[in-house]
Amino acid sequence: MSWFEALILGLLQGLTEYLPVSSSGHLAIGAALFDIEGEENLTFTILVHVATVLSTLVILWKEIAWIFKGLFKGTLNSETRYVLNILVSMIPVGIVGVFFKDKVEEIFGSGLFIVGLMLLVTALLLTFSYYAKPRQKENISLKDAFIIGLAQAAAVMPGLSRSGSTIATGLLLGNKKEKLAQFSFLMVIPPILGEALLDTVKMVKDGAQAAVGDIPVMSLAVGFIAAFVAGCLACKWMINIVKRGKLIYFAVYCAIAGAVTLILS
Repeated sequence: MSWFEALILGLLQGLTEYLPVSSSGHLAIGAALFDIEGEENLTFTILVHVATVLSTLVILWKEIAWIFKGLFKGTLNSETRYVLNILVSMIPVGIVGVFFKDKVEEIFGSGLFIVGLMLLVTALLLTFSYYAKPRQKENISLKDAFIIGLAQAAAVMPGLSRSGSTIATGLLLGNKKEKLAQFSFLMVIPPILGEALLDTVKMVKDGAQAAVGDIPVMSLAVGFIAAFVAGCLACKWMINIVKRGKLIYFAVYCAIAGAVTLILS
């Protein structure tokens, strides 16, 4: 993997992790275009996912500090309820990760047809959420958090946007868009870190730690920095986009990208 390929893939990951266009789908397309496969792709994917998690921590550090500050009060307050919502939202994706991880990995290796199809599903979800006008709720309930978590679990499919699915589902449930983007970005931190840890353990068990040696240090550094910087910009941008309710433009993009991917697959 050259530093230029790492730069492009890092930018793709950082931008598309938060924009509702599917980071996994775009990484799969990028890896296919650059003919990057196997453990080399897995190693790089883990690295750039960790970079985007760090970008979330940087952009939303005030919200994260607010949560931890409330937790140490030792009472059932708005902060502890928020954490409960995040924990509940993690249940579906945790089940998928523990019991169906191998099946998901098989789907990721099945070519670009699934990616194109899921991009079209993302476009439909974003369109429905844009035109739906449900009653606005003041707070995200535990039930809604679980349903949003189901959307996150479904978004392990390559091409089905995690942020698009969770935000669109929350909007269809009647939750306020001002709170959804923040919740969507915070709820993904534990699953991404958990997945990165599991993948790292698997690589070590399989003796694939040498795969890191196949990627130049410069490429790893460029990819990490690109994903982190792009993630910071996209996270901040996406929060403002959700507040303005402009998701329909991403629906159009996903529809076009999905159709082109299906044609070329």
